[in-house]
Amino acid sequence: VEGIKSFVLDTVIKAGANPCPPVILGIGIGGTLEMCTLLSKKALLRDMSQKSSDKYIASLEDELLDDINKTGIGPQGLGGKVTCLKVNILTYPTHIAGLPVSVNMQCHASRHREITI
Repeated sequence: VEGIKSFVLDTVIKAGANPCPPVILGIGIGGTLEMCTLLSKKALLRDMSQKSSDKYIASLEDELLDDINKTGIGPQGLGGKVTCLKVNILTYPTHIAGLPVSVNMQCHASRHREITI
């Protein structure tokens, strides 16, 4: 888990102001590399008011959100307390020897729309 946290934090720090913070993070963990990337994109679609139903993953989401906001990158990379608005994680079973992690960053202007046909 520490390796995952370190990777996510490093990714956010290296991205800096490029993804237009404050960002929403979608993180995929597990499966194949392709599945992992799809999970990270799908995680971005979770409602902002929802947490993971898995208590351990929900706790990891909260820890990462706190750690990311402590980086001081802030809105538009100008410094401040809010670098990330939400961290959503989706997981899939995988072999521990090949644990893929994918981080997808969404601009704060994310918009969601649904339609039923």
